[in-house]
Amino acid sequence: MDIIINIAVFLISAVIFTFVGFFLRKKIAESKLESAENEAKRILDLAAKDAENKKKEEIIKAKEEIMLARKDLDEEIRERRGEVQQQERRIVQKEENLDRKTETLERKEKEIEERKAELNTKKQELENTIKKQLEELQKISGLSKDEAKKQLLNEMEKQLVSEKAALLREIETKTKEEAEKNAKQVIGYAIQKCAADHTSETTVSIVALPNDEMKGRIIGREGRNIKALETLTGIDLIIDDTPEAVVISGFDPLRREVAKIALEKLIEDGRIHPAKIEEMVEKAKEEVEATIKEEGERAVMETGVVGLHPDLVRLIGKLKYRTSYGQNVLNHSIEVSNLARIMADELGLDPKLARRAGLLHDIGKALDHDMEGTHVEIGVDILKKYKENPFVINAVQAHHGDVEPQTIEAVLVQAADAISASRPGARRETLEAYIKRLETLENIADSFDGVEKSFAIQAGREVRIIVKPEKISDDQMTIMARDVAKKVEEEMEYPGQIKVNIVRETRVVDYAK
Repeated sequence: MDIIINIAVFLISAVIFTFVGFFLRKKIAESKLESAENEAKRILDLAAKDAENKKKEEIIKAKEEIMLARKDLDEEIRERRGEVQQQERRIVQKEENLDRKTETLERKEKEIEERKAELNTKKQELENTIKKQLEELQKISGLSKDEAKKQLLNEMEKQLVSEKAALLREIETKTKEEAEKNAKQVIGYAIQKCAADHTSETTVSIVALPNDEMKGRIIGREGRNIKALETLTGIDLIIDDTPEAVVISGFDPLRREVAKIALEKLIEDGRIHPAKIEEMVEKAKEEVEATIKEEGERAVMETGVVGLHPDLVRLIGKLKYRTSYGQNVLNHSIEVSNLARIMADELGLDPKLARRAGLLHDIGKALDHDMEGTHVEIGVDILKKYKENPFVINAVQAHHGDVEPQTIEAVLVQAADAISASRPGARRETLEAYIKRLETLENIADSFDGVEKSFAIQAGREVRIIVKPEKISDDQMTIMARDVAKKVEEEMEYPGQIKVNIVRETRVVDYAK
């Protein structure tokens, strides 16, 4: 029973405390809500005041900016107004100037019209006078106007042709006098140095490789092997897609030969590194020097020339690695020596002098890559240095016509040089190209009116034209020669010069019966 009462008391107490707690929490919540409302109202009032203050500040700033903009606008308007006024003044001034110019032009036009009328009157009077004079002249001469004009033009044409031919001859004479001093030397030097169609063959050597892997070994790590070889030999190594081959390129044939021999030795040895490259290059130089000496001695023995200085023998051997228009200069020198000796024997002259001069005539070509000047000048200086026979020096100096030959042997050297150089197969020019050049030269000559027949002679260095004497006069020959030469220059490509030789011949034939 007591337990029930206790429970009932506990439950009643719990209910009472619950109601009391709810009431207290409600009061506290209402109190907090009221405080929050008051605080929010206060914050809203402050925000309204701040907004009002900021609004006033912005209005003040906007008014200030408007005042400044209005001030700037007023200043700009004043400036523009001043510019407009200045432009107006200029326009007014230009209008005044145009008015004055218009008045001047009108006055000048009026004057021109008056002068034009006067000129027309005078022109009419002049035409009438000329007409009367022509009628009088026709009565006096007995010729019509067209006949007189034709006769006058014929006379003027003859006179002009004669004067033109005389002027051309005078100009050609002056030009030859001024140019002949240096022409041969300049042209010879230019031809000697120019690149020809066989350049790739005379400036390039090819070294065969056992396999393409060797290319990598020749190049070396970071290219050090190829750089060492190029630096030591002074040539360029071209390693491209060409299978099992390396191209050696350079203008100096001796350096190219040294590089080729050194590279072949390195490939054969198999060990390729900078130190070995240097060793092989030195060996290759020694081998080339020995070859030069042997070739010089062979040339001297083959031609029978004795008593030459060892340095001259070496230079002769050096010509083995020199070509001229594809012709080996050493073989050419031996040919010239033998030809000059044969001709000297036939003519009863000094064969020893002829063969000596023939062998040495192109010795300057052994050094023309290293020294300034033509090969003739270099050769003469070398022979004077070694106190060679003066007649031999003269033959060398005269073999291209730079000086007059002092002996007949010097003339024979000139002839032997021309024979060796121009024989078929000596120089790189195919037979087809040679024949085509001759035919082109003759066709150019035949294209001119009055030509009876033309012949290309001297291996295309001269064209001989026979003209019809009844159509071409002596004065017209000079003009025709000039015209033919000009057309050859425009339509053909050739080394040196081509001589145009025109022949006019009048024959009278009669028979005694």
